[in-house]
Amino acid sequence: MSEAPAVPPITRIHELGSDDLVQALAQLFEGAPGFVARLALDRPFDSDAALLERACVIALTMPESEQIELLDAHPRIGAPPATVSALSFREQGYDRDTVPAGVSDNTEEEAARRQLATDLERLNAAYETRFGFRFVIHVGGRSRAEIARLMERHLVADREEEKRRALVDVVDIAGERLLRLRGIGEAR
Repeated sequence: MSEAPAVPPITRIHELGSDDLVQALAQLFEGAPGFVARLALDRPFDSDAALLERACVIALTMPESEQIELLDAHPRIGAPPATVSALSFREQGYDRDTVPAGVSDNTEEEAARRQLATDLERLNAAYETRFGFRFVIHVGGRSRAEIARLMERHLVADREEEKRRALVDVVDIAGERLLRLRGIGEAR
């Protein structure tokens, strides 16, 4: 799976036309057209940090239908690898899976993989039923098994607090993506 294209430096972003700007920002937020359009209208940004701060303010204050669109733009944890973006593929650890599902000679390992996939499907469904939006979390190198345990814990959260946490995590994910796509170690 190929990595997404680099995001231009913040000074170059201001030179982009509206469509190119939306495309550049969309990869950071898995599309989410309503959110990305709102963010694009708020330029210029003095720095990457300012862009991300503004993204957080917009995410937390826009209408709930657009907040849910932003959350639901992210793939489910454990979604089939072929259905996720190049950035999500890497973030969910599919690039680190040494043996693809269904290929292992170790039946115990394969059974554990299948059980985790079943657990994630169940947890995603329970979470979406409870809250009305997808579970989004800044994975930060955690395994899918660790994320499943976290998802289980989040199922008892207050809906508004959980939505706020997930929206902040969306922006954290975008910040990490921005750094990686720019090939730099820290936001400027």
